[in-house]
Amino acid sequence: MARADFYLIQKDRFREEPLLLVCELARKAHDANLWTLVLARDDEQAQRLDELLWEFDADAYLPHQVAGDEEDELTPILIATPDTDTPMRALVINLRDEPVDGSFDRVLEVVPADDSARGPLRERWKQYQSRGLELKKYDM
Repeated sequence: MARADFYLIQKDRFREEPLLLVCELARKAHDANLWTLVLARDDEQAQRLDELLWEFDADAYLPHQVAGDEEDELTPILIATPDTDTPMRALVINLRDEPVDGSFDRVLEVVPADDSARGPLRERWKQYQSRGLELKKYDM
């Protein structure tokens, strides 16, 4: 059964830079040998995440790139902008405004600390639930 995990931002360091949580999730996935697709909201967010994945941990090398060339299939952490046609992977980190469609085993949703942003994600929870996904919530 496919699963949707919602990560609610609580800690100050993630409140200041929510993409750090995405970096942590990507590192855990990489350590577990799970190839990951990150669905970025736009090109600016994709570029910022690309930079953070290089910078956030001096002791960890996380092979990644922004999607769009022949190396995509060889890259464990692939960051896709809405304008790229990127195949789905078993693990997806969704930063976009809509739920993920397609075939995946697990989707991770990052929930901002801002209460106004949480409303749409509550609706997304219901959408995944209606599709029969197993749902989990984590405070981060």
